[in-house]
Amino acid sequence: MLKLSKLTDYAAVIMAQIARQSDQAHTASELAQRVHLPLPTVSKMLKKLAKSGLLESRRGSHGGYVLSRSPVEITASDIIAAIEGPIGMTECSHADGDCELLNTCGVADNWQRVSQAIRTLLDCVTLAHLAQSNPIKLPVQLPIQSVTLPTTAASREH
Repeated sequence: MLKLSKLTDYAAVIMAQIARQSDQAHTASELAQRVHLPLPTVSKMLKKLAKSGLLESRRGSHGGYVLSRSPVEITASDIIAAIEGPIGMTECSHADGDCELLNTCGVADNWQRVSQAIRTLLDCVTLAHLAQSNPIKLPVQLPIQSVTLPTTAASREH
């Protein structure tokens, strides 16, 4: 099963809460109360999101965390990458992937296309979408090249 970690899910929840009131700074304790998560978890996510450049930390009596960009300029893939790292189905799915089987596996190109399709879809979902309660309308057709899989002896046997 492919799924995001709980921490990535929490980061998206926290970012959506901030986006709903993007005109003000938010403290870790205030956010923890609003999203019903433990303060240490919220603090950890806020630091990671700030380090990745998605949030800015402001000091002072009216300080807290604010979005570094508009909610329509922050994507789901930005949030995922901030917590999980580069998005890819396999090690060879992103440019810095290193795999000893790359020259002999025969599936790397197709995994890279699947990974690109997922990244493209996640780039279409903005923080503004995540922050609203209405269902997200996703593009029906992704702008990727179609994948033609070669017929192998093994696939003909099944």
